[in-house]
Amino acid sequence: MILQALHSYYERRQRLPDPADRLPMPGLEDKEIPFVLEVAPDGRLVAISDTRQIEGKKKIAKRFLVPQGVKKTSGVAANLLWDTAEYVLGLDTKGKSERVAEQTAAFRARVDALLRDAPDEPGLLAVQRFLAADPLHAARAQPLWPEIEAGNPVLSLRLRDDVDLICQRPAVLGAITGQAGSDEDGPAFPCLITGRDQPPERLHSAIKGVWGAQTSGANIVSFNLDAFRSYGKEQGANAPVSPGAAFAYTTALNSLLAKGSRQRMQVGDASTVFWSQAQEDADVENGFAALFGDPVDDPNAHTDQVRALYEAVRSGHFDGAAGERHFYVLGLAPNAARIAIRFWHAKTLGELSTRIRAWFGDIEIAHSANEPEFLNVKRLLTSACLATSDRPHGDIQRLPPAIGGDLIRCILDGTEIPSLLVNAVIERCRAEQAKKDDKTGKPVRHVSYPRAALMRVFVNRYRRIHQPEKREIAVSLDKDFPDPAYALGRLFAVFERMQEVAAGRDLNKTIRDAYFGAAMSTPRAVFSRLNRLNQIHLRDIKRGSPGNAIFFERLTLEINNKINPREMYLAVFPLREQSLFALGYYHQRQAFFTKSDADEPAASAPAAEAATADIPTQASLK
Repeated sequence: MILQALHSYYERRQRLPDPADRLPMPGLEDKEIPFVLEVAPDGRLVAISDTRQIEGKKKIAKRFLVPQGVKKTSGVAANLLWDTAEYVLGLDTKGKSERVAEQTAAFRARVDALLRDAPDEPGLLAVQRFLAADPLHAARAQPLWPEIEAGNPVLSLRLRDDVDLICQRPAVLGAITGQAGSDEDGPAFPCLITGRDQPPERLHSAIKGVWGAQTSGANIVSFNLDAFRSYGKEQGANAPVSPGAAFAYTTALNSLLAKGSRQRMQVGDASTVFWSQAQEDADVENGFAALFGDPVDDPNAHTDQVRALYEAVRSGHFDGAAGERHFYVLGLAPNAARIAIRFWHAKTLGELSTRIRAWFGDIEIAHSANEPEFLNVKRLLTSACLATSDRPHGDIQRLPPAIGGDLIRCILDGTEIPSLLVNAVIERCRAEQAKKDDKTGKPVRHVSYPRAALMRVFVNRYRRIHQPEKREIAVSLDKDFPDPAYALGRLFAVFERMQEVAAGRDLNKTIRDAYFGAAMSTPRAVFSRLNRLNQIHLRDIKRGSPGNAIFFERLTLEINNKINPREMYLAVFPLREQSLFALGYYHQRQAFFTKSDADEPAASAPAAEAATADIPTQASLK
């Protein structure tokens, strides 16, 4: 199923009207070539061109269409008309002159073999003359030689005053693709992808771009040990895939995994790619990329794309015939022998839209106007991680690798989110309860918007699946929510606010700094002391602002009336109750800074004004 979907994606790309958007034909591949050797028709080296351009802090080499690379292991195997400086120039980087001689001989042999199919091609003749002379001596006289000598980069060749590489000249391309299209010798078997009888591909091309795998590439399909033989079949004959189909699926996957691809993202240790079945749904790919793979340093990036996807989902754009087309998500992880499939989802657009609509609804929670409307997956994952100077939202590398894949599975299958992720979020809330901003010295929101969103979906999906009779957490403050853990979280937020109002100024330390973690996990050990402290703060408020004191007394009484006294101070809160406590705290704090006509009746305007007149603004607490 995976290989067939990738093969279909290759064919879809080949039907695009713009040739620049199509994938390479059989026998070719897209390759970064940092340096190009400019040669004259007589074989002289005229110059060395640097194709690299600065993008951000790195130099990125230009990509060229070149003959497909050979699968290299420990032996000598040369690519056609492009390779490292060892193969092309005979550069000895490791003190192994005999091996370098074998490499250059192999490179020249492939050029000579191609000349037999295109004997009059000027570019190939120029390359033959260049290699027959002393290419290493000629390259040493060029200004860029120090960079080549230091890095052993990939090189290719071009005729002087020509635009294309020699391997891109029409006669050369015809010879290369003609060789690639010839049938291999041997018995034919039904191809597992196309169903046509053809000789199987013995070794499939390497897949590159999987994080953590070998830089030279790894394989999804590989039978490289005797233990994998069956009925006398070796290597590719165990699972016959025709050469054309093998080229198609590997080319498609390498394109999806390529650097700069808009259809890939890194989720934990899983290099994740996604694509749609039909070209008409390419806009879904853009929205999916924005939803799952935005850079976390720019939380507002591509918000319009996410909103467009959400609006299309909500409006029923993917109902009917459009909803029957498929969308694919593939997660790949490194493994010792070959690439491991971390997860694979093949959903119809109708199913996908239902899951996305449910996910948006579950992570929706009240937040300030200056925070992003939509939270992408990376922003949610990083909220569970320790922040660093270069990753202010959290270093995702500190998260256990499997969590990212589990969260993707949760979204696409509509299941519970991993409890390990919520536990990490709770630990960050506890660890940052006393954290201050390094620049301003103000308290940092430890129960942040992304963390609250994760805790809400954690509680609601558990109740939806296992406790459907129980009430789910609302988007904003729910004053009638009956759960004692939620009410205690609200009560803690009220106690903290009363301390701030009693002081009448910003405090260096509040009850949050000392007691939040303990109150969230072991309320019985903390709340008796918090009640005593609160009486002192209430007395101070009465002296300075009786109206505020009335407001807080009413609010405290209202919250306490929602709790059964026998359940109010439990000894220990498990993970779900800790999440409810944090959500009650978050909702109540958010409500203090959200104007609502329903908070106080208009008839009691003087009392309401008195109750809020001395309360510090939200900006003063940041």
